[in-house]
Amino acid sequence: MIVPVLPPRIETARLTLRGHRLEDFAASFAMWADPQVTRFIGGKPSTEEEAWSRLLRYAGHWPLLGFGYWLVEETATGRFVGEVGFANFHRDLKPPLGDRPEAGWAITTWAQGQGFATEAVRAAHAWGDSHFGGRTTVCMIAPEHLASLRVAERLGYREITRTTYKGTPTVLLERDAARSS
Repeated sequence: MIVPVLPPRIETARLTLRGHRLEDFAASFAMWADPQVTRFIGGKPSTEEEAWSRLLRYAGHWPLLGFGYWLVEETATGRFVGEVGFANFHRDLKPPLGDRPEAGWAITTWAQGQGFATEAVRAAHAWGDSHFGGRTTVCMIAPEHLASLRVAERLGYREITRTTYKGTPTVLLERDAARSS
């Protein structure tokens, strides 16, 4: 049985990962409404309703599953960078992901290309490695999203198959914590 937890605060050299707060909604919505951010994640900008549901879903993971998503901000400025973490979305996907934690990340346009994604995802995985009891994690990435595929590779993810999700091609990747750095 997983003991419910609140999102821990994690600090890296440049970033702070923390739990979401209601006042974060505007920045989160702005990121998810940006076509450059969503072109590889669902293919279209999110509506305000979709972004709100996402925020609630992220927050709800922690007390129910013991893991979830963090909001990422630049420590020096407090500026919103993006969101990273783990989820179980019960995706209608073949092959199914099962109950393995699914890693995900989204970085706002201004912060892309600066290594923030790798830094934040690495910090989230260090936490996951110490809390998931050696379980493998998975992620799914659009085959054209080369930057995210590189982030996943740096974290030890390896392609397990290619499939479609909601009619869109996707790459499923898996990471074995015991063999990852």
